[in-house]
Amino acid sequence: MDAKLGNAASPDSVDLKTKLTEASVRYLMASYVDMHGVSKAKMVPVDHLEQMMDGSELFTGAALDGVPQAVNDEEVSAHPDGRSMAVLPWRPEVAWFASDLWLGGAPFEACSRGILKRQMADAASLGYIFNLGMEAEFYVLADTPDGPKPLSERRLSKPCYDGSMLLDNLTWIDQMVSAMNKLGWDVYSFDQEDGLGQFEIDFNYADAVTMSDRFTFLRLMASNIARQNGAFASFMPKPYADRTGSGAHFNMSFADIASGRNAFADPADPRGCGLSKLGYQFIAGVLRHLPAICAVVAPTVNSYKRLVKQGSMSGFTWAPIFACYGNNNRTNALRIPLSGGRVELRAADSACNPYLGAAMVLAAGLEGIREELDPGEPNRGNMYESSEAELTARGIRQLPRTLGEAVEAFAADPLSRQVLGEGMANSWTDYKRGEWLSYMAHVSQWEQDRYLRFF
Repeated sequence: MDAKLGNAASPDSVDLKTKLTEASVRYLMASYVDMHGVSKAKMVPVDHLEQMMDGSELFTGAALDGVPQAVNDEEVSAHPDGRSMAVLPWRPEVAWFASDLWLGGAPFEACSRGILKRQMADAASLGYIFNLGMEAEFYVLADTPDGPKPLSERRLSKPCYDGSMLLDNLTWIDQMVSAMNKLGWDVYSFDQEDGLGQFEIDFNYADAVTMSDRFTFLRLMASNIARQNGAFASFMPKPYADRTGSGAHFNMSFADIASGRNAFADPADPRGCGLSKLGYQFIAGVLRHLPAICAVVAPTVNSYKRLVKQGSMSGFTWAPIFACYGNNNRTNALRIPLSGGRVELRAADSACNPYLGAAMVLAAGLEGIREELDPGEPNRGNMYESSEAELTARGIRQLPRTLGEAVEAFAADPLSRQVLGEGMANSWTDYKRGEWLSYMAHVSQWEQDRYLRFF
């Protein structure tokens, strides 16, 4: 949100309109997301702010992927959240608002933002706020006659953390970081990642709805700032077979509503990870439903080319392949960082719909808390080196290896319908099954190279 214009708890429309006008904002975007988490919107002149805030902007749900509506159904209306308002740093005459979708005068059950808000209300009923940080990883590449290439001309075999490549890209990175900080997001670190042209920008956590709003806006912003620099931003999870993929790790904790304290923190943790009993219960719930969760936090065919043991030129991919947790150990799907007090889900990637991913994880974690589940002792060794017999003896399952496996796990898990609702869960399943079958019917260059003259 804009540091100057969007911090009020419930901005008064007249006051907000005055401030927007004084800031030379002329147009407003009433935005929501489709099933992919992509920002969709109508634009409204600032003089019509009051009508927009009251839900004047209507949308045909059937025009979007995965929305469970037919063409003859009533339109959904966007109800903007004034607290989410962000002035576009690259187009300051425009302000963006995250919105909840309504249908027939009530919240639309299949609205991604509304789905997460329902789970947040469930957590609040137990006295907690679900806080979320998302690590933004993505590639910035330029189109060339020889295909997409990094902006830097350096072609290092080990580019991770390389200072020269970071400096080569500092022009657009500075624009991006400056914009994020102007919005009040508090960027605290950024670096060149393991892929040529791959970067990570880390910024402060927030409640899960606010963080999902910001990640949605971040993808829109990165795309436009890269474009202004003769490039494009790619949030494809695994663009290259020989380089690491782009994750969007979820860093999660609960804040006590009454005191504000971190309810996942416990310096006296007997397991030595700095995590409270509540945090362990949360982990156990997530582990129970992790195969189904994968379908939402790793939602594409390409996602599962990231969730493999090896394939990077740096050796192991660092991406999880087993439904297990550990201490500060990146070979687990769920990691407790060294500082304790939070849990990191490493299966999530940069293509996810953050609202739906956060909703599924939160619902699973709340189930673990209500049932007082225990995930057992943390795994401290290299899970990539575990034998099949060892994994079986410890009851550790492999994560889905393909989108097809993940979608079937999602369809089979009652949590999916509990969280998304019957209509959205069915729509998601049907769409993703179709996506998988379309991929399976495609004949790739690898197949032609291997089989065309094989026999």
